Amino acid sequence: MTEMTASVTAARPPSDITKRSLPASLIIHALLIAASLLMLYPLLWMVSASVRPETEIFSSTSLIPSSIDFSSYARGWVGLDVSFGRFFWNSLVISVLVVTGNVIACSLTAFAFARLRFAGRNFWFAIMLGTLMIPYHVTLIPQYVLFLDLGWVNTILPLVVPKFLASDAFFIFLMVQFFRGIPRELDEAAMMDGCSAWRIYWKIMLPLSLPVLATAAIFSFIWTWDDFFGPLIYLNDMNTYTIQLGLRTFVDSTSASDWGGLFAMSTLTLVPVFFFFLFFQRLLIEGIATTGMKR
Repeated sequence: MTEMTASVTAARPPSDITKRSLPASLIIHALLIAASLLMLYPLLWMVSASVRPETEIFSSTSLIPSSIDFSSYARGWVGLDVSFGRFFWNSLVISVLVVTGNVIACSLTAFAFARLRFAGRNFWFAIMLGTLMIPYHVTLIPQYVLFLDLGWVNTILPLVVPKFLASDAFFIFLMVQFFRGIPRELDEAAMMDGCSAWRIYWKIMLPLSLPVLATAAIFSFIWTWDDFFGPLIYLNDMNTYTIQLGLRTFVDSTSASDWGGLFAMSTLTLVPVFFFFLFFQRLLIEGIATTGMKR
């Protein structure tokens, strides 16, 4: 009986703590839900505006339209001189190539910094980190002059080729930190079995690095898909426009703007990013959570 009483007494405090913390938990969750709704409101309003009649888009802040009208989607898709499907294809091609280039080139560079020994490794690694502090606009004009001399302006090459040369120092640093967390004993065991550095990279490092590779792929895809400034600088022909430049053509300061078509196509442009993130979400969280941790 004494033991039972002691066990009941010991079990009581956590219950009391739970009861005392319940109001605070409810308040915190209510605040988080309110903040989430506040952040989602512009997105939900855009989706709602895409199915409103043109005359009602800016007349109400309600999320519920008075009537459903999908004509904005049809008008936005074929209403320009070039079909919006062309812009989708251009953005998809550029994004896939950028993701491929970043994953391959940055992982190779990170493997060299994390695992190989060569003269000046620490110096070059510091230089690479230093490039993170250089604003993109500082190198914009020299890059444009270079690409102009090469005849690459008005093509996707200036947007794609640098990615195959490991130009994104952020992803290199991210992968270096992840590679350093993988035990070196795996490399040493592979070298004793006769594996070369390339085989260690291909057979050991890459399979163990799927989370950080997925993280780099997701960020590369989203940043490239949403990029407006780069295509604006290098792409002049409407047939080479990406979706961001295509969306800009719906707004005309000299004549009427097609706001319904703009909101409809803006809604469609979110779909690939949403599914890409949804597909790699688990690997993204794992890659960010485990980067730099010892295994």
